[in-house]
Amino acid sequence: MLTWGTTKDNIFGYFLCTAASLTAIFRAGMMSGMKAMILAAGLGTRLLPQTKKTPKPLFPILGQPLIDILVRRLKDAGCEAVIINTHHLAEKIDQFVKGQDYGIPVYTRYEPTILGTGGAIKNVEDFWDEKPFMVVNSDVFTNIDLAEIHAFHLSHEDPVTLVLHDCPPFNHVWVDLGDHIVGFGQLEPCPPPPPQPLPEAGTRFRQLAFTGIQILDPGVLDFIPPGAHYSIIDAYCEMIRSGMTPKGRIVQNHYWHDIGTMAGYQGAAREALAREALETVSPWAEPATLAWANLEGDGSDRTWYRVFLGRSSVVLVDHGLPPEGGTCEADAFFAIGRHLHAKGLPVPRLYGYDRPSGMVALEDLGDLHLQTVVRCTKSPAEVVAHYRAVMDILIKMGVEGAKGFDPAYTYQTPRYDRDLIMEREAKYFVTAFLNGYKGLEIGLEKLKEEFELIADTALDTDHIGFIHRDFQSRNILVRGKNYYVIDFQGGRLGPLQYDLASLLIDPYVELPQNVQDGLLSDYLTRLSEFVPVDPGRFLRAYQYCAINRNLQILGAFAFLSHEKDKKDFEPYIPAALRSLKQRLQNAEPRVCRQLRRIVEGL
Repeated sequence: MLTWGTTKDNIFGYFLCTAASLTAIFRAGMMSGMKAMILAAGLGTRLLPQTKKTPKPLFPILGQPLIDILVRRLKDAGCEAVIINTHHLAEKIDQFVKGQDYGIPVYTRYEPTILGTGGAIKNVEDFWDEKPFMVVNSDVFTNIDLAEIHAFHLSHEDPVTLVLHDCPPFNHVWVDLGDHIVGFGQLEPCPPPPPQPLPEAGTRFRQLAFTGIQILDPGVLDFIPPGAHYSIIDAYCEMIRSGMTPKGRIVQNHYWHDIGTMAGYQGAAREALAREALETVSPWAEPATLAWANLEGDGSDRTWYRVFLGRSSVVLVDHGLPPEGGTCEADAFFAIGRHLHAKGLPVPRLYGYDRPSGMVALEDLGDLHLQTVVRCTKSPAEVVAHYRAVMDILIKMGVEGAKGFDPAYTYQTPRYDRDLIMEREAKYFVTAFLNGYKGLEIGLEKLKEEFELIADTALDTDHIGFIHRDFQSRNILVRGKNYYVIDFQGGRLGPLQYDLASLLIDPYVELPQNVQDGLLSDYLTRLSEFVPVDPGRFLRAYQYCAINRNLQILGAFAFLSHEKDKKDFEPYIPAALRSLKQRLQNAEPRVCRQLRRIVEGL
């Protein structure tokens, strides 16, 4: 309440408050009359084959179709009605829109023949009234403030507002010093801009990119011929020739993605998932531009990112678009990660999964691997202490991780069995390492019986639990005094000996054999605290799990370095080969006589 007779400052403050209130009321009144159109009739040819079944406007971002995001944002900006033009798979868009309750009228208008941006706007002339209206492309994902854009348009007298920003790949709109648009690319007959933007101070023109958001006065419709395919750019050029220059609204500090291409769609999905995850990490943080850093990849084709918002960060892993049907690698990564985390195991917290794009957001645990820690540790006793701590995690993961583990979480195979060993370890070794890398010509059939015997002996164990299947030093992160397991997407049920062998024979570290033997003994002692252990039977299966693991390592390192040109793996091939030779020497002679002879000759 205002008390009259107070100081001039108080009275001045009252008028400021009153003016602000009147402005808010006036702006709300302006916004309430806005209508909008979403241009959604495109064929989506750059997104094939996905657009054969799903029209581009229904591509999901965090499970929400883009058209739904746009309609709801337009409503929040004050729109009183929205119309959507359709063509490709129009019935799917119609069905989706009819199934929503937006609280405002949302119509669709089918175009039997695509009319172009200008023709589409003219085709719904009966929808418009005497007020300015907004037109938005259906393939943009952005946080640009639409209400502010409309208010800006009402603040000037120019007939058009195009929302522009600096995005070099798309900078095709010429703007003068007053932010008026004077041309588009190299198009005539707009007044010709200079052939190239000039960087010096006082440059008269510059090039910016159109965001796909625009507001038009109804008079613009007079520049568009009826019933014809027509570009709105042609109408704007005609207007410029007539002396009616469109106005540019230049925005900054926002995000914007064009999902007209698969790269653009992936970028939009990354942005959305990263922001959702960062809101979980730092709910108090102010929205701002995200900072992205590419992380060093692994042996897969996945792409890793560290994403920053201020001092907070998360990690994103892009598995690529999932194939149709069945469980994919990203599914397994997310499902197994959630399962292990729920069991209290030290794995990164998973913040979200966007299946259509194959992206997962997870806790950022840093970059320090066990491999680096061990290599920087001079004391053998400290090295053993690190491994004992990791083995405690391994035992808990194997025993507790198996409880309630659903084989449906897995991809490729639900269990570590003979078929997996033969296909993804023995065959991998022969094809990628012996033949592809070493240049030999050895048929798998020649060694098939030996490989089957090795597989069966490795599987002859009572100690079945959850196995990571790539439990090595680069998949163990160290932060402070804690250890965390990553890259668990290959997990399944199998012999506990396999992960132990993966850890101890790891060529990234190449632990001395006496250290391996001591740790193996420690493992048996610690495991017996959880389950009964027959040391002799356990160790026999362990020896053959180690051989299988060695076959897998050499196959993978050969394939990655020779076929994928990932040369960082090649320096570790000699250590892996030395390990395999030693394992085969210790094996029973009848089990792998031919394989031993071939490997000894390498």
